[in-house]
Amino acid sequence: MAVRRSLYAKGFRYRVHGRIPGMARRTTDIAFLGPRVAIFLDGCFWHGCPEHATSPKSNADWWRTKLDRNMARDRETSDHLASLGWTVLRFWEHEATEDIVDRIVTEVNGRRKPRRP
Repeated sequence: MAVRRSLYAKGFRYRVHGRIPGMARRTTDIAFLGPRVAIFLDGCFWHGCPEHATSPKSNADWWRTKLDRNMARDRETSDHLASLGWTVLRFWEHEATEDIVDRIVTEVNGRRKPRRP
């Protein structure tokens, strides 16, 4: 929510939980349709952060399979969007909000078409 609030305050308008074309039951966290930029804000546990991911001790095999599937689905989703001409930005939940917003603003502004006078 902090990233969305900050983007909105800077004048950026976006879609939330937009469906990904050609992929059932998958959505972006934030999408800029015109510049075709898809944003994902991934939780460290659920998406396998190299710094903060943990492995539950109870039912370890089931969890390892589940978390590995999540990471594979993330790669598949990013690759699919890239093949459709989208720029995909993924951020970890522990990253600083303003750092995330700065990278998003830079990318979106870089991909926007110039306005006609």
